[in-house]
Amino acid sequence: METVITRFPPSPTGSLHIGGARTALFNWLFARHHGGKFVLRIEDTDVARSTEESTRGIFDGMEWLGLEWDEGPYYQTQRLDIYKEYLQKLLDMGHAYYCDCSPDELDARRKEAMAEGRKPKYDGRCRDRGLGPGPNRVIRFRCPDSGTTVLNDLIKGPIFFDNAELDDLVLQRSDGIPTYNFVVVIDDVTMNITHVIRGDDHVNNTPRQILIYQALGAPLPQFGHVPMILGQDKAKLSKRHGATSVMAYKAMGFLPEALVNGLVRLGWAHGDQEIFSREELIQYFSLENIGKSPSVFNLEKLLWLNAHYIKESEPHTLVPLLKPFLEKRGYPAKPDGYVGEAVRTLQTRVHTLEEMADGMKFFLVDDVEYDPAAAKKFLTPTMQEAFDRLIPVFESMEVFNEENLEKAFHQIVVTEMGLKLGKVAQPVRVALTGGTVSPGLFEIIGVLGKETVLKRLKRALEHMKSQ
Repeated sequence: METVITRFPPSPTGSLHIGGARTALFNWLFARHHGGKFVLRIEDTDVARSTEESTRGIFDGMEWLGLEWDEGPYYQTQRLDIYKEYLQKLLDMGHAYYCDCSPDELDARRKEAMAEGRKPKYDGRCRDRGLGPGPNRVIRFRCPDSGTTVLNDLIKGPIFFDNAELDDLVLQRSDGIPTYNFVVVIDDVTMNITHVIRGDDHVNNTPRQILIYQALGAPLPQFGHVPMILGQDKAKLSKRHGATSVMAYKAMGFLPEALVNGLVRLGWAHGDQEIFSREELIQYFSLENIGKSPSVFNLEKLLWLNAHYIKESEPHTLVPLLKPFLEKRGYPAKPDGYVGEAVRTLQTRVHTLEEMADGMKFFLVDDVEYDPAAAKKFLTPTMQEAFDRLIPVFESMEVFNEENLEKAFHQIVVTEMGLKLGKVAQPVRVALTGGTVSPGLFEIIGVLGKETVLKRLKRALEHMKSQ
């Protein structure tokens, strides 16, 4: 059985976006499932728009998602000699020819064809003129005048194209740069690509590419065209639906595991299962389970997935991922162990690392700022007695942990003062965090530690006395 070889060939004219990342993921999973190879190829023949920054962004996005490649990256601009060799083969075999029709002439003939109700395609004027190389000349592919080209699509099924409807496409522009539909075939032939899995916006390119394979006598890869991704309004996914760049999701505090899981479920399914480990994805992935209809990108579902992966992560694994978000907010640096304990209290309460960083503030700053409404409602003179009783007990406590703190709190507030626990718990929460919403009170007391807790309680007591 031949080795399965797939490829991902992005153009470095922008960042790696959601659609491209899903294509890369499907190719990667298909190769891994079959024990094959995954090739990365940079299609940079659009010299004017291709940038090193975009190339680096593609690498960063794929590395962040864990889509390591087995071969490459290959750059098309470094393969021009190979393309010239294959162009000459097509010319020598009579499957290609030079054309000197100017853009103005072509435009005029297209308009004429449309006015007469004909298809506005190239009319083959230079096919048999026997032209050679020269200034402002392109090389065109001689498309068959009749017959049918069949695309046996692994996802969509058979699709038939009338050759008479196809154009004599340009293989090489007048500036000497070969065109997409030509170089993609030569790359796939020379890299022994067995399966081409890509977006269905390429379906109409495929018959032209199949004809080039056939003209060269090269074996056809198997094609699978994946339906597009739509926004919630069923329009093609774009920036108005939210971020489309993969690295934007990293910046928003998503985990790569969540985005991979979210991307793979855009069009692929395995029963009713929603959450997959990477090993399960490799084991289960198949093209047969890719749907024929477009998928709808749902940010709420992605947030739900991200919350799941944050909750299930070991706290210490989240610390290095969280640090850039803490640094961005200018929080004082704390030991990793301390940050990990704080992370543990927030894991079940947030959807993103951004949210977690926001929730970490009171753990990291020296002094909390009181929310004015919370302070007015809870840090009142009537709470002075409770704080006066709690502070010395906390000060004398040798083992300052959640269990001992809860026992002491209950003893003073409920047993000795005859109050409900919540009556004092909320003022203590405001004293320690500045607000009324936080993880469990004794959890945060245990993380903050004795010195910080006493400092904040005493400060709150002074605030009450000043009212």
